[in-house]
Amino acid sequence: MKINVRDTEDGLVIQLSGELDHHAAKNALKEIADATEELVPTICTLDMSEVTFMDSSGIAVVLGLYRKMSEVGGKVIVKNAPPGAMKVFNTAGLERIVTFE
Repeated sequence: MKINVRDTEDGLVIQLSGELDHHAAKNALKEIADATEELVPTICTLDMSEVTFMDSSGIAVVLGLYRKMSEVGGKVIVKNAPPGAMKVFNTAGLERIVTFE
């Protein structure tokens, strides 16, 4: 999994590329925690347009980001999630706490 973090005018953008499984999720959670602590954004967008596979570990990544953003009163947007990932997110009920685009 490749993770690209960019600080933009619209907030922090985290681009995920490749397979998001248990091993990749651990790395993603660490990088996300480091970036949110350093930059303290109020809006964080998780761009999943280049994710080729995701299992339930993706839920942990979104929830970890949600917790970090909640600490600062921020908002999480998940963008371009592939259909398989959306099925996992919907089953978990994440649309109640995170914005999907």
